[in-house]
Formats: sequence, C-alpha cells, structure tokens
Amino acid sequence: MSTYSQIYIQVVMAVKGRPSLISQKWEEELYKYITGIITNKGQKLIVINGMPDHIHILIGMKPSCCLSDLVREVKKSSNTFIKEKKFTKFKFEWQEGYGAFSYSHSDLNRVIKYIQDQKKHHTKKSFKEEYIKFLKKFEVEYDETYLFNWIDDDEIKESRS
Repeated sequence: MSTYSQIYIQVVMAVKGRPSLISQKWEEELYKYITGIITNKGQKLIVINGMPDHIHILIGMKPSCCLSDLVREVKKSSNTFIKEKKFTKFKFEWQEGYGAFSYSHSDLNRVIKYIQDQKKHHTKKSFKEEYIKFLKKFEVEYDETYLFNWIDDDEIKESRS
C-alpha cells in the first residue's frame, strides 16, 4: 500500500535576541536559499516571508521528514550563508527553538495570504503579540520564561540613540 498524506506546517523562526538584522536588500536571496534547503530535503516550500526580526515558512511535508531535523538544517545552513555573504556586519544567529503550527488543506489560501502580508500585518501588531496569539489559538501550553528573548520597543529605541 502507498502512503498518501497532506501535512502543512507553518514554521516561525526569530533572529537571536530579535534585533532587526534581516535587511530588505538581501531578504529575497535568503528566502531563495532557504527554499533550496527545503526542496533539497525533499519537502515543498509553499511560501516564505517575514520581517527584519523573524520569518514564517509554510511547508508541505512528507510524513518521513523529521521537522526538527529540517529546521535545524535550515537554521545552520542559512546562518552560514548569511555569514559567508557578509550580509550584515553584526553577528547573525537564529534564536534557539521555533514555532510550528499545522493546517488543513482548506486553510492554505488564508495562511499563504497571511504570510505574504507580513509587512502590512506588523504595522498593527508586534511579533510578540502575533506569536502569543498563535500559541493561544493552537492551544499550546507555554511558559513565557522559555519563549523567544523579547526586545521591547523601548530597548530598540535606546540602542539606536
């Protein structure tokens, strides 16, 4: 008997410490590189987009794929890619951990649009608000101590002064 499946996972990854290091100048090249990693691992990247401090990736996955291994490879390889390309003079690293949320086929158009509209969406809502909303919507128990290291807007303003 053959295996048939439809597994759709949205992965959310943040820059370590959440500084805004992903520049619009090179984000498209980064997204293409990450697409290549996922494709080379035999999975289907449906959409990728984000902000300077985090990205969203919607993946059509085969049941034989281990999500944690895939995300580990995406983080490791894209870190190396960013460093080798010297995209930023600052130390770039992905935060430890990630969010992973599953969807049905009937949700795909809505999720794709949501990911494509990240820049518009974040004019009204912070990444922290967005992420906690995901956790609550998907009824994921969490301890705020172990969530991403958040940088408050005041800290960002101070560091730019």
